Amino acid sequence: MKFYSNSFLYDDPWPIVSLAFFLRYPNPYASHVLSCDVISRSFSDSGTLLTTRLILKKGSLPRWAPKGIVSRAESWIIEETEVDPHGKVLRCMTRNLDHVKVMRAEERITIQEADVGKTLQYNEARFVSGFGWGLTKRIENHVLTRFKANVQKSREGFFVILNLIRQSRMQHMTMGGPSVFLDSHHRFTGPEVRTPVHQDTAAMPSHGNGDVQGNTAQPRSGPWNRLKAWLRPG
Repeated sequence: MKFYSNSFLYDDPWPIVSLAFFLRYPNPYASHVLSCDVISRSFSDSGTLLTTRLILKKGSLPRWAPKGIVSRAESWIIEETEVDPHGKVLRCMTRNLDHVKVMRAEERITIQEADVGKTLQYNEARFVSGFGWGLTKRIENHVLTRFKANVQKSREGFFVILNLIRQSRMQHMTMGGPSVFLDSHHRFTGPEVRTPVHQDTAAMPSHGNGDVQGNTAQPRSGPWNRLKAWLRPG
């Protein structure tokens, strides 16, 4: 078993970072993500928002991997997230659903408010191989090395989304113009994306309470209106 952990402090408030987390796919640094779909969403008894998403990622095998070790170089990932808008904390757990005999990878992410206007993200991952045949440690070391190498790339992609949200927020506050973010976000879905990676602007609760944007008793608002409501100060 191999472990990895790291933390990062964002110079952005928790609502912005949490929104970027749900909107991080697609981005130009995540061409390996083929699809990302919400499969369930509900409120807990305590008022937190529970979301489960199914993510399909493609990968590659090392040259030394035995032939037929996996049927395909793709993996289904389950992502389970809980958002507490009152405590200003987002907790997420991801794990692979297939190839578990070769490798089980589990990552836990916590995004919480730190100082005023800042947000702390803490990641913890573990990797366990049950393949045997003298390859257990080699597989675990390979996956850990790949994971470390991809951390910076993942952060770069996350910053792309953060910058787009900042631009849209500033544009809304100054001019109330069309969404720079949504237009740019659409462009990241290239021809290699087999299933469209859905934007998840409706995933986040409104700033300051636990309600999902939009009231079922009112006409359903578009994604830009939901984004504006989320980013609106107050």
